[in-house]
Amino acid sequence: MVATADDETTPPPTAQAVNDMIGELFAGSGNTCEEIGSDFAVARREVTEQEIRPGGFVSGPTQFGLADAALWYLVFGARGRIEPMALTSELSIRYLRPAQGSVLWARATLDVAGRRNVVGTVRVWCDDREHKPTATAQGTYALPW
Repeated sequence: MVATADDETTPPPTAQAVNDMIGELFAGSGNTCEEIGSDFAVARREVTEQEIRPGGFVSGPTQFGLADAALWYLVFGARGRIEPMALTSELSIRYLRPAQGSVLWARATLDVAGRRNVVGTVRVWCDDREHKPTATAQGTYALPW
């Protein structure tokens, strides 16, 4: 829950509400919000043939894009509302091992939510049950209001 100016709390939006907005404003992105809370968000992407590099590895830009999406969804949870105009201010990623699989996942966790910025850390993995990270990222979203 997010504290508001008059000390009430606002529940985070639902994953369905986020996905409805994505479908309306960013159709074809390929990313979905699977779960969202006030301090975390989980994003999912079914990997296409175009996103596979030689050797069967999921491309770095695909992992980067999903990490960015998970952080964006995290902003919605941290703010208690969907804000499509929140913008990536900074994002860095470290690739830890090759990503192989048909589904890519990313979980963003909240580090700091300020008045104008939200900072989070993201763990990316493929569809293996062990959730071994393929990449880790940290980034900042700037709030437009």
